[in-house]
Amino acid sequence: MENFKAICWLTLLVALLLQGSHSQLDVCGLPPLNTKIVGGQTATSGSWPWQVSLQSSGRLFCGGSLINNQWVLTAAHCFRTIPPSLTVVLGLQNLQGSNPNSLTLSVSQIIVNPNYNSQTNDNDLCLLKLSSTVTFNNFIQPVCLAASDSTFYTGTTSWVTGWGTTSSGGSISNSLQEVSVPVVGNRECNCDYGVGSITNNMICAGLSAGGKDSCQGDSGGPMVSKQGGRWIQSGIVSFGNGCAQPNEPGVYARVSQYQTWINSMISTNQPGFVPFCSSGTDSDLSFTCTGLPAATPSTSATCTSQTPPHMSTVVCGNAPLNSGPGAGTSLATAGLWPWIASLQTNGVHVCGGTLVSLDSVMSDAGCVSSQPNASQWTVILGRLNQNGTNPNEVKLNVINITMSNQTGHSDVAILRLTTRPTLSNYIQPICLDQGTNTFSIGTTCWVAGWATGQGGE
Repeated sequence: MENFKAICWLTLLVALLLQGSHSQLDVCGLPPLNTKIVGGQTATSGSWPWQVSLQSSGRLFCGGSLINNQWVLTAAHCFRTIPPSLTVVLGLQNLQGSNPNSLTLSVSQIIVNPNYNSQTNDNDLCLLKLSSTVTFNNFIQPVCLAASDSTFYTGTTSWVTGWGTTSSGGSISNSLQEVSVPVVGNRECNCDYGVGSITNNMICAGLSAGGKDSCQGDSGGPMVSKQGGRWIQSGIVSFGNGCAQPNEPGVYARVSQYQTWINSMISTNQPGFVPFCSSGTDSDLSFTCTGLPAATPSTSATCTSQTPPHMSTVVCGNAPLNSGPGAGTSLATAGLWPWIASLQTNGVHVCGGTLVSLDSVMSDAGCVSSQPNASQWTVILGRLNQNGTNPNEVKLNVINITMSNQTGHSDVAILRLTTRPTLSNYIQPICLDQGTNTFSIGTTCWVAGWATGQGGE
């Protein structure tokens, strides 16, 4: 078979390319361009690809977060009145000047949480349905949402982003800003704001000394925390006393309280809800002040699972229809090698690949280097014949291509898929050697693909 190479995939290369990826999770919360984190300054373009700018007549009035390919999560108080000429801008870095990666869409539906109370700021969240679906890329990606059993203990590192003012009453920032603030427990936050003013539907964050906070113009934007390589939204910028004042942390709508409501509003392609699990014990349970009731177990939920409830465990290397291939070169049968992928441009097979997780296919970097634009590629899984019918196949688009570019090694490429395929007898991920196995001389290996020559199909 032409163009095939026996390759021992180097664990280091694969680990670098798949860093932060979990095969059980959706595409949410994985910003390809967020390679470093800094606080209290301008964010790097693409660092927060779910951040959106809500604009009225071309002017920013609130922020929001992209949670799937057609819905944005923001604050209810941004829509006490319907702003004229409402648009949502995605992939935006600067409010003024060039933004080659931005996309502007109108809104077809506004859903304010029916329990929103403008007097107490309780239930301060709103959903916006975009006029059309968006295609994800390095600069436009959805964020994961905190699942209902999430725990965010005091001190949890969180990040807030937006174009809001850098001081109370100041001017809007032209460039997207980012700031790191630790979670402040609800009991302590209640003592700061007045017992009874902070509900279980809220989450607080800020420094006791002040100096870091969200501010005017940031309303509706996301507060996120990182867990296992994935970013999870814990809060929506809601309210505060001024900005960055000592012992007056910012208050956010607690996203994990609204999993059921959000899913009831979004019937298809539901957002990725992921449990965020704090370790240790919650120091906020021992915090007290005058008038604050004693802590009860119900004030602190227990995070029970690291796996989203809608995801099932995946076992790699499972080929139900492979009872053992025959010796020598032969035609494969359907399902014999369920991880084999056909990489195509313009409907033409170019190279083979291997499904290595639910959202990633691995191939030789040389196959894709001449056309590194992800949007030009499609991946077909479950295919047997390049011509004729293939009832078990699925065609998927590619959102991102990463190449190892390691000097002195055979380069590999990882193609990130826009959606996860449904696993079947004909579509399964392969296991990868983790560098602990020895492949001695004479070890039997199998190679499969559609190259011309002895192998036929």
